[in-house]
Amino acid sequence: MKAIVQERFGPPDILQLADIDRPEVGADQVLVRVHAAALNPADWHLMRGDPYVARLTGDVGLTRPKLRVAGIDAAGRVEAVGADVRGLQPGDEVLGFCPGSFAEYARTTADLLVPKPATLNFEQAAAVPMGAVTALRGIRTVGQVQAGQRVLVNGAGGGVGTFAVQIAADLDAEVTGVCSTRNIELVRSLGAAHVIDYTREDFTDRRAHYDVILDNVGNRPLSRLRQALTPTGTLVANGGGSPGHVFGAMGSMLRLIAANAFVRQQLRMILPSAPAGPTHEDLLTVTALIEAGKLTPVVDRTYPLTDAAAGVRHVEQGHARGKAVVTVP
Repeated sequence: MKAIVQERFGPPDILQLADIDRPEVGADQVLVRVHAAALNPADWHLMRGDPYVARLTGDVGLTRPKLRVAGIDAAGRVEAVGADVRGLQPGDEVLGFCPGSFAEYARTTADLLVPKPATLNFEQAAAVPMGAVTALRGIRTVGQVQAGQRVLVNGAGGGVGTFAVQIAADLDAEVTGVCSTRNIELVRSLGAAHVIDYTREDFTDRRAHYDVILDNVGNRPLSRLRQALTPTGTLVANGGGSPGHVFGAMGSMLRLIAANAFVRQQLRMILPSAPAGPTHEDLLTVTALIEAGKLTPVVDRTYPLTDAAAGVRHVEQGHARGKAVVTVP
């Protein structure tokens, strides 16, 4: 089968199209014929072996990539199922977490897949798993947003942010989205009551205070973020957006933990969601919102599998509008 592989850490140019063996399916596994796969910040972190501390923990590999085939989440059709798998059969259209999804076929477990909503094409469906689940956790699970609260989403035009604005609006929160000039109308159309253009205004300037802030960007000091919170507000930092080549999200996490012990505000962090935690339940929740017409994926652009390196480069630059997606013929 065709797949995008990497043999070492480095820039997007190291990603190469190759012919490799199709994965074999174990008793509890599912083989998915991939039709589309999302591009995530995690893809370029894994590609570069970044942050470096992750190499020591074994998460990405020490001297070379732990996973040879890139990609994390996908949409496609079930090709084969293991003997112990129930509820899925060949031909079913699914979306979910499929490590190695930049390929014609990817292997995963049944609990990381859910039926694809009929209203979505495969490109839209591929944009859902990590982006929507991370947003759901940030807004509902960790942020515990309630109706009437003032909620700010930093990075509202990005892959997680576009979902987060919609989820918070569905909870009847008063949503403020922070984004670039070109994304103002998009963010407003997703349900934001207020939109801040970060090129013209700093949301941490104390002119407004929020009950919950979901920070997907990590471009403001913790002290400034706390100034934008109410005295008992909640900050949810999305670890997938944390800068730093050495410690990455771990450095931010340690600072949050240390500060949280001494303040009334709640300082929390979420890490990229796949594949950890109650992902099956979360996937069912976000697909139910999609089927109810309350959540819509925003697809920035698509790249053919042969041009996946360009897609990763686009996401690494940090200006994707919604999600970018790789299509697999």
